[in-house]
Amino acid sequence: MHGDDIGGRIRGVLEQHPVLDGHNDLPWEARERAGYDWDRLDLAAGGLPTHTDLPRLREGGVGAQFWSVFVPADLQGERAVSATLEQIDAVHQMVRRYPDALALARSRADVERALATGRIASLMGAEGGHSIDSSLGTLRMLFALGVRYLTLTHNDNVPWADSATDEPVLGGLSAFGHEVVREMNRLGMLVDLSHVSADTMRDALDTSAAPVVFSHSSARAVCDHPRNVPDDVLERLPDNGGVCMVTFVPKFVSPAVREWDLEASDAAALEGISSSDFSAYTAFTAQRRRTHPAPVATIGDVVAHCEHVREVAGIAHIGLGGDYDGVDVQPAGLEDVTGYPRLLAALADRGWSDADLGALTSGNALRLLGEVEARAAAIAATRGPGLARIEDLDGVPA
Repeated sequence: MHGDDIGGRIRGVLEQHPVLDGHNDLPWEARERAGYDWDRLDLAAGGLPTHTDLPRLREGGVGAQFWSVFVPADLQGERAVSATLEQIDAVHQMVRRYPDALALARSRADVERALATGRIASLMGAEGGHSIDSSLGTLRMLFALGVRYLTLTHNDNVPWADSATDEPVLGGLSAFGHEVVREMNRLGMLVDLSHVSADTMRDALDTSAAPVVFSHSSARAVCDHPRNVPDDVLERLPDNGGVCMVTFVPKFVSPAVREWDLEASDAAALEGISSSDFSAYTAFTAQRRRTHPAPVATIGDVVAHCEHVREVAGIAHIGLGGDYDGVDVQPAGLEDVTGYPRLLAALADRGWSDADLGALTSGNALRLLGEVEARAAAIAATRGPGLARIEDLDGVPA
């Protein structure tokens, strides 16, 4: 197909099915760069140092975004909770700052209303179970403030769940961890299995009565990184109804970049820096790239993951979770949020139909939101809020 023809075709797909992306870390960038001052980090202006702003979201065909209300795991306990609340507040303030461009969304219906009015639906996801400080009451309050997924761990274990990038302690979920999943099902909060160990993935799938999500993970069979999803888990998504939102992070999609990162991790360890220490390791690798240039990941690497997830899980169980503003460098051609049409064009060249592309961009994610909400309504009709405490179930201090 001629380049102009495929460009028009992709624009048509995005007009009908704008991207609903699973993970963008702009709120943490706003904290670090501007202290949450949206006048200093004006998203309506072009030329920002971030991967994300409003003109580029429009150019990229993004119609809905899960904004990550991430806090690093070096914040623990009450400090993690308060920092998460500050992140949530930042998203609320961002939406208020740009009412003609953004709309806060708490449901599938909210997303569809935002799209119908030409605004970008703004959902929130909390990245790491440390944000709830082992408290179901705190989980419920995050939900009340609009958070619609919780990633069960970030880079480090939490007392009730093992992370993909930490030493296993529990072999998956603890008894309290299973209760967290059940309470999320009752609320209608998506159980996000990005960042968790493969055993935690399997335990959560065993327990969850609602479809799960991987907000930003790719395929382990294509790139052997523990942050990616093994095939036996992908194979379970059709029965569960869940969605794997393929991420673009170079070390998760490119085996060559993965090898570079392993060498960087060894070098960091010699300096006393753990690769699971988000802030310290990010700074270390940014410096190391100046003397040890990393290989460049490509759109083709991401295409390989999309094709593998489609092959193993099925076209109904794939989405996109770019992780923009969560990493320093993204693949060539996907450098910022304008990259989605280029990825779709590459997939179209591989034979993906318009229906396939529409399922990938937002069709599957919208279906997921609706099914999780419906399941929650059924569960909430049969039981009330969970009152379990970690000290009672797991025998450890809260």
